Amino acid sequence: MRQLAAAFAIGALRDVRCPYSSSHDFRYHAVVKKSRTRLSQLLLLCICALLAATPLRSQTAATTATSLTPEHKPPDVSLKWKQLVGIYRLTGAKEAVVILEQNQHLYLLRSPENREEIVEQDGVLWLDGGDGRSYGFTLSRDDNGILQFSYLNEVYSREDAGSDPAQFYHVTPANPVAELREKALRVSPPQEPGPFRKSDLVELTTLDPAFHLDIRYAQSNNFLSTPLYTQARAFLQRPAADALLRVLRKLQPLGYGLLIHDAYRPWYITKLFWDATPPEDHNFVADPQKGSKHNRGCAVDLTLYDLATGNVIEMPGLYDEMSPRSFPTFPGGTSLQRWHRDLLRRAMESEGFTVDQNEWWHFDYKDWKLYPILNVPFEKLDKLVN
Repeated sequence: MRQLAAAFAIGALRDVRCPYSSSHDFRYHAVVKKSRTRLSQLLLLCICALLAATPLRSQTAATTATSLTPEHKPPDVSLKWKQLVGIYRLTGAKEAVVILEQNQHLYLLRSPENREEIVEQDGVLWLDGGDGRSYGFTLSRDDNGILQFSYLNEVYSREDAGSDPAQFYHVTPANPVAELREKALRVSPPQEPGPFRKSDLVELTTLDPAFHLDIRYAQSNNFLSTPLYTQARAFLQRPAADALLRVLRKLQPLGYGLLIHDAYRPWYITKLFWDATPPEDHNFVADPQKGSKHNRGCAVDLTLYDLATGNVIEMPGLYDEMSPRSFPTFPGGTSLQRWHRDLLRRAMESEGFTVDQNEWWHFDYKDWKLYPILNVPFEKLDKLVN
């Protein structure tokens, strides 16, 4: 998956969709409308740049030689607050707002320049009404269990996947996935002129047991709702694997390990994604005639986990989430969630990886252009792996 719908329009978050480049295999379907003008794309870029410059931007700063930590590690907040932070939309409106936590304070963010503090007193949340008075902030859930808040007789419903993971984009292919897989295996990747380095894939778990795996495409919790990989394994080209091992070594003294969601992806899976997706949504998947960095063994999707407990570290958004929370400079979530997201980014960037500008979990290794598109299924990799 590649870009997500993430933008603050002037005054609010609006429905948007982002195009996808060929370096990724699947992208988010965040809106119903299929047409967007060039002007809207330019507006999106300008707004995202504005977000990165606001006081509520990502806490990432330039990596230093002395420390990977973005800033002083902030304290955690209550479960109530963590359940509250998210993206909400006023019923029947295009505009959306973000509730976030920063420095032990809750805020309602209407735009990069417009935030209002939410104050909790005696278990009741209050928000300034703009008329010199504070008004109660009532929480409830709808019939589907979606969190809502009522303010000044208006109801806002939470719409990101933190409220309902089922909001992920799902495709029902016209033909069975098994049939599509067989078709994809009968064709070949595009020929590229090169020259390329010889492939030297390394299985990450053989380098250090602190590499944990949660390979989503080997499970059913993905956009096709069925396992797509034949094995739950993770491989990278040796220079990328060695660099990722150095990242792990830097994080371990801080108490963190790396949880891998995806790495090398055979080209036929890219082809399968393309064939499974309806033609009108092909702009949400990578063109198999161009391949992706995953096909070259130089892209990895990952997150942090706690070495002491094995628990996955909370981030501002979920892996492969269909919402603006996936943007690596998304200002929402809690201070601690943003701190962890930025720690991961600092550590990865310190060893030659670059974060995808729309997916906090996706990192490309600097040498990806030096490797060819590969199409070796996982069950046949043992003969090639050193």
